[in-house]
Amino acid sequence: MDEKKLIIAIQSGSEKAFYELVDEYKNMVFHTCFGFLQNAEEAEDLAQEVFIEVFESIKKFNGKSKLSTWIYRIASNKSLDLIKYKNRKRRFASVMKVFGVDYEADAAPQLHDYNPQEEIENDERAKILHWAINQLSENQQKAFILNKYDDMPYAEIAEMMEMSVSAIEALLHRAKKKLQVLLRDFYEAEKKIN
Repeated sequence: MDEKKLIIAIQSGSEKAFYELVDEYKNMVFHTCFGFLQNAEEAEDLAQEVFIEVFESIKKFNGKSKLSTWIYRIASNKSLDLIKYKNRKRRFASVMKVFGVDYEADAAPQLHDYNPQEEIENDERAKILHWAINQLSENQQKAFILNKYDDMPYAEIAEMMEMSVSAIEALLHRAKKKLQVLLRDFYEAEKKIN
């Protein structure tokens, strides 16, 4: 079924069409969420929430962008919202401890879950890289993750983020420069410790 017919069928309440949409976009949504969260379990849970929102708001989809772009936007926004929520929860727990209240916040988001297929060194590098990516501005994070993790071309990122291609190029250039500085500083500090 082509995209236009698929959207119309879902807007008309077709469960079959919605399942077709989920089947077509489930990997993309999972990879987007995982790119931000670096936790497979959280990414799977959030991917389900993304599809719930898609189902609930598909009637508002106006077709000004591609369906994949709209779904990407929902997935990346939900991922960033979850990261912000967890960070607020951790900060709140820290403040409560200052006042002597033992508040149990959820564990901090894992930078990278252990994957038996990866060697320990690769896992450590992934943690360090994800830490550095988290230091970028929100727009730099989105553009970098969509480009590097999801192999999305600049034009699609620009459409998704509602920016010009040249603005995306500038964002990615600044993101790469900042990552280089952060990683260089990190490894130089490591050398001094060891």
